[in-house]
This record gives sequence, structure tokens and C-alpha cells, in this order.
Amino acid sequence: MQKDVKFYLGIDVSKLTLDISVLRITDHHKDDMVTDRFDNNAQGMKALSKWLKMQKVSFDTNSLVVIENTGAYHRIIWEYCSKNHLPIYIGNATHIKWSFGIARGKNDRIDSQRLCSYAFKHADELKATPVLNPVLLELKDMMTARSRLLAQIGSIKVYLGELKLSNSNEVQKIMEQAHKAALEGLKKSLAVVEKRIHEIISLHTAIKTNYGLLITVPGIGHLTAVYIICCTNNFATKITGKQLACYAGVAPFEHTSGTSIKGRNKVHKMANKTLKKMLYMCALASIKYYAEFSHYYERKVAAGKNEMGVINAIKNKILLRAVAVINNQQPYVDNYKKVA
Repeated sequence: MQKDVKFYLGIDVSKLTLDISVLRITDHHKDDMVTDRFDNNAQGMKALSKWLKMQKVSFDTNSLVVIENTGAYHRIIWEYCSKNHLPIYIGNATHIKWSFGIARGKNDRIDSQRLCSYAFKHADELKATPVLNPVLLELKDMMTARSRLLAQIGSIKVYLGELKLSNSNEVQKIMEQAHKAALEGLKKSLAVVEKRIHEIISLHTAIKTNYGLLITVPGIGHLTAVYIICCTNNFATKITGKQLACYAGVAPFEHTSGTSIKGRNKVHKMANKTLKKMLYMCALASIKYYAEFSHYYERKVAAGKNEMGVINAIKNKILLRAVAVINNQQPYVDNYKKVA
């Protein structure tokens, strides 16, 4: 009779190392947890592969790896798992930390053991993260580079503007001349990045298709469409509108308890702040240029609703429509015009 064997792996990822713990379950019987450490580089992945084979870990759906999202540091292990068909779940670090309850003391080895236990306890709820897509990864890097370049350009301009208040014209000209080459270089780099973003979209059909659908939604422009594609891995996980709204921090939640607490519905502070800011601009654009949203805004404000609350509701509507056009693979149709 064939035994039922499952493997649960927790990996604490840092810049230089990977601390890994493996728990083997054979016919519902737990073996002792095994731990080790490897370098977070190509050589470390080779050593890790040999070690996993020694532990007889199965590279299929009978195994589950859990790591925390660490930005760039977890890319190597994510790529390794993707190439070797080893299911991996990349979780929100705060969510995972809270699930541990009251935890006293920590180090990388203990963290890997806690992640391993988390994988075992929540295996039925966790959905494996989609395989690493190099194209989407490059698109994300380009968007990040664009944001940083804009921030640097803005920082220099603000600095020069502040100096202008106190400097003489002669000194100010010297300062502006000194920063001229830097500003021109940053602007050239920005142009290169923006050109590459357009190239990535045009060269890859799946991204181009979803991008084309998203920009048909009222209020959503080029940058917001690209950012949503990056956040959702081009909708590979079949995210719902409510899930995306929650991720963006625009989904309201009830705040009541018994008879003593009867607060109004409000959004949670945990959110993707960049996406939330982008949606704010999308909402303002939709109010200005689309009758459906302008009439909705005017009607709700006239009824005494808080203006920011109404704008938040419009953000929510925009995201629901964005997910709908992707799920239906049909561009947005403005039925409000037809009714009007």
C-alpha cells in the first residue's frame, strides 16, 4: 500500500542567506523538523537542490514552500521553485507574523520553523503563487525605476526652488547650471524607461490584451493600467474585484461590536498606497469627463454624503469594472450614455 507523504517547507529569506525548515508528514504522522542554511545565490540553489533530494522532498503538489514577500531578495528562490515545479506561496509578512500569535524571541532559524508550521496549518487555504514571469518582473522594475527617477527629478527641482528664495541671481544661476547635467541625464533615463514600458506591452500579447481592456474603463489611463497589471501578475490568480479593492485600500469594512461600538464603515489602513493614489486621480478624471460618475458624485454629495467617501466609492467602482472587463475579455461599454 502506497504511503501518503506530504512535505511542508518554510524558508526565511534574507539578502545573503536562506534558512530552510522541512516537515515531512507520512500517513498523518509528523517526522522531526529538519533545518539548514544556504547562500541566497546561484551556488546556494545548487546546494539547496542536493539537500532537498537528500530529504526526499517531492517536486510536485505534495509539497508546499512558504516564504514572506521580501521584494528583490526572494526572486532567486522563486525562480528556482518555478523552474523545478515546486509549489511556492509568497505571503504578506505582516499577515503571516500576526498568525503566529504572541511570539517571544526570533532568529532566522526560528522564523523558518514558524513558516514551516504555518505552511502545515494553513495548507488547505493557501494558493500557490503563479510561476515567476520574467516579462512581468521587468515591467515591475521599469515602473519602480520610473517612480524613482521622477522622485529624484522632483527633489532637485524643489531644492533649487527653495534656494531661489535666498540666493542672489548670480549664485542661483551657478547652482542651476551645476544641476543642469544631472536633470538632463535623469530625464533621458526616464525617457528610456518609458519607452521600454511601451515596448514590453506591445511585444507580449497577453499583457497587450489586458492593457487594452483596462484603458477602456473610465478614469484608468496608461500608468494605472500598467500598475494594475504588475500588482495582479497580469490577473494570473483570477483576483476578484472585491479582493483588488481590499488590496488597494478602497473597500469599506463594518466597524461594530455589540451595542457599545457602532462606527461607520471605513477602509483599512493596510493598503497599496501607490495604487490608492493612482485611483484617486482616476476618480477625479472620471468625475470630470464621464457623466455616469459626475452625476453619481453630485447626487451623493447633495444627499449629504462625505465628499471623500463618495470619491472612495468611485475608486471601488473603477476597480470592479477593471476586473469585470478582464474576466469577460470585453472592453468596457458605457451603458449610461445609451440610457441617457
